[in-house]
Amino acid sequence: MTSEVPTRAYRRLSVEERRSQLLDAALSLFAARAPEEVSLDDVAEAAGVSRPLVYRYFPGGKQQLYEAALRSAAEELEHCFAEPPQGPLTQRLSNALDRYLAFVDEHDAGFSALLQGGSVVETSRTTAIVDGVRRAAAEHILVHLEVEEPAPRLRMTVRMWITAVEAASLIWLDEEKEPPLDELRDWLVEQFVACLVATATRDAQTAGAVRAALAMEPADGPMGTFARAVLPVVGDAAHLL
Repeated sequence: MTSEVPTRAYRRLSVEERRSQLLDAALSLFAARAPEEVSLDDVAEAAGVSRPLVYRYFPGGKQQLYEAALRSAAEELEHCFAEPPQGPLTQRLSNALDRYLAFVDEHDAGFSALLQGGSVVETSRTTAIVDGVRRAAAEHILVHLEVEEPAPRLRMTVRMWITAVEAASLIWLDEEKEPPLDELRDWLVEQFVACLVATATRDAQTAGAVRAALAMEPADGPMGTFARAVLPVVGDAAHLL
């Protein structure tokens, strides 16, 4: 009598499914190591396929695969700031930052390599992909501020804050992920409020956006908590008024 050995059903992947599988494998490797430390053999092994199969989908080799993986990561980062236009501005920013910082936490070394540059696979195209994320994030935030045609000062303020978020994320990784993510998120929201207020003193458009945002903030929300925390710090500077 012969025994039947159960076999696992095999399903041939479609072109898009296979490509997605290879990109997922590459992203997981780029998340743990710098791009120049990842080979096509590594990607093939992680995906459970042969090296020629990787070349079939990415004939341009490692550079093409890296750029495709970078675009995939960029799309995910861009979506982090796509928050429904409902509720107080600080709550929307907090929700967006929760997603953004979760991505940073998950991708770790890959995020550092992505933003710090200096990789042997870095090109003008990869730089453009990263800058596209910054511009998309800025556009999302300007939508939340309900400013249809932002003037240079307001646009510059938003872009400056996005740069600060990137820098803080990189430093957070260097500091062994301290402070805790929720503290980092709240501090970055407060930084945004402070930047807006500083610009509002010089720009009427920004001042109008700040007043509109403040009208939607509850007294016990992040904006109120921040305002009450600032007053004791500047209280001794009454002689400047």
